[in-house]
Amino acid sequence: MTAAKTYGRLQYLPPKGSGAGGWLISDLEPHVSVAFKRLFDRVRKTDVDIVLADTDLIRVDLHWFMLRYPLQHVEGQMLQEGIARVTTKAAERERLLAPSWTPGKLTGWKENRAPYPYQVQAARLAINNPSLLLGDDLGLGKTISALAAIVEGPKPAAVVVQTHLAQQWADRAEEFTHLRTHIIKGTKPYDLPSADIYVWKYSNIVGWNDVLARGVCKTVIFDEIQELRHGTGSQKGQTAEHMVAAADVSMGLTATPIYNYGNEIFNVMQYVHRDLLGRKHEFDREWCPDGKRVKNPQALGAFLRDAGFFLRRTEHDEEVNTQIPALNRVVLEVPWDEDDVGALDDLTRTLAQTVLSGSFTERGKAARELDLRMRMRTGVAKARGVAAYVDMLLQERPRVLLAGWHRDVYDIWGRALERHKPVLYTGTESAAGKRRSVDAFTKGDSRVMMISLRSGAGLDGLQDYCSDVVFGEFDWSPQVHKQVAGRLRRPGQRAEVTAHYLHTSGGSDPVIMGVLGLKASQSRGIVDPFSGIEQQQSDDSRIKELARQVLEKGAAL
Repeated sequence: MTAAKTYGRLQYLPPKGSGAGGWLISDLEPHVSVAFKRLFDRVRKTDVDIVLADTDLIRVDLHWFMLRYPLQHVEGQMLQEGIARVTTKAAERERLLAPSWTPGKLTGWKENRAPYPYQVQAARLAINNPSLLLGDDLGLGKTISALAAIVEGPKPAAVVVQTHLAQQWADRAEEFTHLRTHIIKGTKPYDLPSADIYVWKYSNIVGWNDVLARGVCKTVIFDEIQELRHGTGSQKGQTAEHMVAAADVSMGLTATPIYNYGNEIFNVMQYVHRDLLGRKHEFDREWCPDGKRVKNPQALGAFLRDAGFFLRRTEHDEEVNTQIPALNRVVLEVPWDEDDVGALDDLTRTLAQTVLSGSFTERGKAARELDLRMRMRTGVAKARGVAAYVDMLLQERPRVLLAGWHRDVYDIWGRALERHKPVLYTGTESAAGKRRSVDAFTKGDSRVMMISLRSGAGLDGLQDYCSDVVFGEFDWSPQVHKQVAGRLRRPGQRAEVTAHYLHTSGGSDPVIMGVLGLKASQSRGIVDPFSGIEQQQSDDSRIKELARQVLEKGAAL
């Protein structure tokens, strides 16, 4: 009996040092090499001897390939073990994601504070994997999902947060669960008290590197995990890598895993499931030929979901929309106050002209400065009108969240609304200052909290006290506005949330209003691969349109 024909060799490469193992594929016949490289896009077309990272998904693909093109190998049992793990986990994921799934009886939660079923679902998926990137839309309670993973998973847990959110995490744990928490103080290690959750900040984990690398915490939660998008090139990235390696369960939380280019998802996923996307050079070859832009964001997003390590729900999902109140959107025009802003100056006209006709370098610099000047000018010009609207709104609303961007605008609002004792939550205040502002707004006598458009990430607890957000200034990105509204539109909110967009006929508002709702990015394809096509508009186009309006309207601006 003749031996079955083989078309090359497959050999397992044991790990060296702290690195992972791999698979060596060699001696492939020419036509088989072409077929192999067509399946594994991450392989260079010129490679003769091919090395792939060792993951269960790679083992499944190698086994599948060898059904058509058998390779000489002695590691058949290893391949079968990988297939078994993938099959078992996939079956459990299907069970958890089935429409008929229910969490059953829950323990460890305080009375009337049990999580929603979809939040428990995310927690159990994370424990099953045992890792997950949770990209639920803003306001769906990712913090509660993470607490559910800690309640049901191995303890103690490390939660790593942005500096201003440490106390909020401890408060949520105390409010919803019986878990004991301890917020880490400083960068110098000390004897840790007994606790179920240790809350670190991204700014102090580096000092605790040696302690965390020893596996002190069995579950690791990275809140706003995009903080690690620069990877192990930073010290905090290296420490985070040690934490994940020593933990039994890891979980990343963010509605915005990508801030700029799609390649950031590689670094983020390294802290969720290392080697899921292969080694960096493999990922670049397969997904990012230019090293930055993902060539097919929809396909990458679908892959992350199918692999089971990325879960994202939106307000439109059936299991979610019955729990989250609807968003009412009001768009109103307020007057332009020429006395506050004055006439358009020569410098602004010069900047506008440079944006349209200057050299490449000159255009870039002028565009940034024109954007800043015109947005501040617009905010100041309508500031009194915005304040008057908020004052009117407070005649029937208990509190208002007022979103802006410029300090000059906050000053005008603060003086006009002084009787409502406004407080600030911006990039200027310390973590303690932000906490005092939240306490005054929710439990004190402040009825207005002025929040910076880009300073509300992770802020929770306002939904019990406020249901109106007024946008007195605008950002170019619709996601920024959605995130601010998400501070109010989240589990626990009992009233309909209203977002009031107050614009004026001059300055940058007409252009920005045209962009809002149209701008999209690489993030959309990856986090929402099946959501359809949205029109995209570049920053260059928006600034040029603003420059044209500056020159056309002149003093009218």
